[in-house]
Amino acid sequence: MPNLSAKELSGLSDQLDFEKVLCAKYQAAVQETEDPQLKTSFQQYADQHRQNFNYLLNHLKD
Repeated sequence: MPNLSAKELSGLSDQLDFEKVLCAKYQAAVQETEDPQLKTSFQQYADQHRQNFNYLLNHLKD
């Protein structure tokens, strides 16, 4: 991976934070709702944001 500028690293850091927050919010929503369809949707959203976070993080490690 080519060297990233400080601005690019800052943007990636912001995106990682964003993905982490969204994952946590959707996980909280899973716990708070009793509707099975909403639970499923919220869990899928949380999982997607966790995947996004892990993808970005792994990309930075390469």
